[in-house]
Amino acid sequence: MKTKVLGKKMLIGGNWEDREDIIDVLDPQDQTVISTVPRATAEDMLFAIEEAKEGTIIAANMPVHERIRILNTAADYVNSHKEKYATMIAREGSKTINEATSEVSRCIQTLRISAEEARRINGETIPFDQMPGHENRIGYYYRFPIGVIGAITPFNDPLNLVAHKIGPAIASGNAIVVKPSSLTPISAILLAEAFVAAGLPEKVLSIITGSGSEIGEVLVTHPAVRMVSFTGGLPTGEKIAHQAGLKKINMELGSNSPAIVLRDACLDEAASACVSGAFSAAGQNCIGVQRIYIEESVFETFQRSFVDKTKQYKVGDKRIPSTDMGPLISVKEAKRVEEWVMEAVKKGATILTGGTRDGAFYSPTVLVNVPPNCQIAQEEIFGPVVLLYQIKNLNEGIERANNVEYGLQAGIFTNNVEHAFEAARRLEVGGLMINDSSDYRIDGMPFGGVKGSGIGREGIKFAIQEMTEPKVIQFNLRKNII
Repeated sequence: MKTKVLGKKMLIGGNWEDREDIIDVLDPQDQTVISTVPRATAEDMLFAIEEAKEGTIIAANMPVHERIRILNTAADYVNSHKEKYATMIAREGSKTINEATSEVSRCIQTLRISAEEARRINGETIPFDQMPGHENRIGYYYRFPIGVIGAITPFNDPLNLVAHKIGPAIASGNAIVVKPSSLTPISAILLAEAFVAAGLPEKVLSIITGSGSEIGEVLVTHPAVRMVSFTGGLPTGEKIAHQAGLKKINMELGSNSPAIVLRDACLDEAASACVSGAFSAAGQNCIGVQRIYIEESVFETFQRSFVDKTKQYKVGDKRIPSTDMGPLISVKEAKRVEEWVMEAVKKGATILTGGTRDGAFYSPTVLVNVPPNCQIAQEEIFGPVVLLYQIKNLNEGIERANNVEYGLQAGIFTNNVEHAFEAARRLEVGGLMINDSSDYRIDGMPFGGVKGSGIGREGIKFAIQEMTEPKVIQFNLRKNII
């Protein structure tokens, strides 16, 4: 007899809604059904957008102190239910319980930073008398909310990436409709529960669960949606960009992130940082380390250390605190990673460790001698695989690091400040981490990339800039009459 699973409802304009048609939410570790969510229709999305249109008026008129209160109260709610949130992140996604707990802490921080930034949405006075003949004019500009924001979020950070959309939207006085990943929708629903408990007015927030093919295009193309904030893959991002029309687009589209290790670096620390940066969240991380370029004089030493540390990485039950890495999000994704690795091997690559699959689990894998015409060398693997390359010098490392269609973040390990500044100047990325791997981020920094890695920036202050527009106010004062 099949065990009945208690389903979750989606939030539409302040009301919790269920539907007969549902989506099963699976634990990728053992494929068990942990819950269900409604499979929304296009009509559901249209209704949510209509509700959000009314919500924009409510949100824009909400005093800043009230936005601050709601955001901080929602953060308090998440903090008081931390174990519940972490358990759900670990169950519906790929993260270990330790990684999930860290994500909950980051979500709390994201909401608190959003509350702080709400009080800093400032304008400036404008010296209109900079032009001759305009001496009697004064004025300023201020930033106003743009209206309805449509957000589409991925599976790999199912709570904090949703908070990165909702927090800035509420801080800046917008209404927002979120379509979370169908693979990990429950974390987003739990975050909505926090905002309802915090007293967020109805119609300001909707969380719509369903298939992207059924409801995603409605959200992206609707003329009332004035901004689309998307985190996901490049092909989907390109499709959204073509569909969206004349509206603001903010996209973080992943990467094939490089690290450069020079001979003057602390090699053991560099290896540890890159192992963590490559295999955390089973490599399903947009800023995870995928390519490492090592100066040839220290290549063997670094390779030996990196492989040894990779072999020590504990793969297994993600619910156990001692586990370093759990499964990928699905068997399908694990098979894809396996296929990409096998393609590289057929073309001449060598597996130093790993390269095995068990269901949705794929072992941490290190490759050398990977030819440039492999998919894994050019595209984002989004799995636990790293490519090691020898380079003659920094110049070669920079040129090869830049030789992909992505540019989100990079890392460089060196004790030479001139080398660090040279890399900072020439690497085509949105962020360079010096003596850290590319897998470093705090939630208050601008986050985004160049080339195929996206458009615009996340990070609360910078997302608020994207979610608002400047309005100029000018006074033509009458001249004094004596």
